[in-house]
Amino acid sequence: MTSTLYARHFETMQSVCLQFDGEHIASAEPYECSPSEADGLPIVGPGLFDIQVNGYGGSWFSSQQLTVESVIEIIQSLVRQGIARCFPTLITASFEALQHGFQTLQAACRESELVNDCVAGFHLEGPYISAVDGPRGAHPLQHVRPTNRDEFQRLQKAAGGRIRLVTLAAESPGAVEFIQLCRQSGVTVALGHMAATTGQIQEAVAAGAQLSTHFGNGAHGVMPRHPNYLWDQLADDHLWASVIADGWHVPASVLKCVLKCKTADRIILTCDVSGFGGCVPGTYQEGDVGVEVLEDGRIVVAGQRQFLAGSGATTGECVAEMMRACGVSLSMAIRMATSNPGRLLNEPISDLRAGSLATLTVFRMGSDPEGGRSRFRPQKVYIRGREYGGS
Repeated sequence: MTSTLYARHFETMQSVCLQFDGEHIASAEPYECSPSEADGLPIVGPGLFDIQVNGYGGSWFSSQQLTVESVIEIIQSLVRQGIARCFPTLITASFEALQHGFQTLQAACRESELVNDCVAGFHLEGPYISAVDGPRGAHPLQHVRPTNRDEFQRLQKAAGGRIRLVTLAAESPGAVEFIQLCRQSGVTVALGHMAATTGQIQEAVAAGAQLSTHFGNGAHGVMPRHPNYLWDQLADDHLWASVIADGWHVPASVLKCVLKCKTADRIILTCDVSGFGGCVPGTYQEGDVGVEVLEDGRIVVAGQRQFLAGSGATTGECVAEMMRACGVSLSMAIRMATSNPGRLLNEPISDLRAGSLATLTVFRMGSDPEGGRSRFRPQKVYIRGREYGGS
């Protein structure tokens, strides 16, 4: 299947003509056109790759009623938001619920070409996390438990070996040995939802932990000024950091500090979109988790306003907010949502050159008429050369 795309390159904003031949870019050449025609072209960049997506439109990957059909619907919705690659994420739950979730995700990958091509792996966030209010976030307390090697191996079997990222607390009993097991089997380990000491974080990093999951969230509302686990993670050059740049999860000042400490090469933008992303304001229940979608767009643990329960934004919106909050270029922000997670997770990312995979996100940057802020507007996505429409 051969097709052609005319767009502006996300790095140079120069007009280019990309021709696809099957799964790859066959040619990438400058496209000569008038300035007015160039201004009307969309922008093309590598396909957005989000390592933490929980669902969308009222459906959760963690739902005990998850079906192959609902997985396909969620992935279709995320693709319409400009996401080309992702890690469906299951949060803390019973073994039976996690087993069901991973089996269903694996079945959806077998049944749907789109799901198989879009899903780069699975993310297990918990259940080996802190039981303390604040660090635990919206994860159900009754299912928090110590690391369990045998349980994880059974979950990995249910997932068909597709669990590629695990988030756990550095202080979880057996964490060091568990991290070593994961690294030996090629699974990347992130630290998150924890109340760990400096020593526990250092031991986890020495064992092979590489990432801080949604840095600044899944934390106490109030903590000692120093030492604390936020400073410890910022200071450790072995740890990358994912951040939720949706305008709610962390303020611009925190994003700027993370940028200075980790540099643009070791930050990963994730939306951590909730299964209630895209839903109208109201109170919702999913299994043991009750949340409220507020009028201002926040999604919080029901009954309070301090602790968030995932995001209502998607990845492209986080790209736009990172640009606004930190003054970074479009090129830099896009790389935080594409090549950076690709490098950490050893996932191939298109460089928009001949021979690379034709997995791309085509979008426009527009202004919000109310606030004048830049907005990410997805147009379409190519995944391995196949075109899918945007929102």
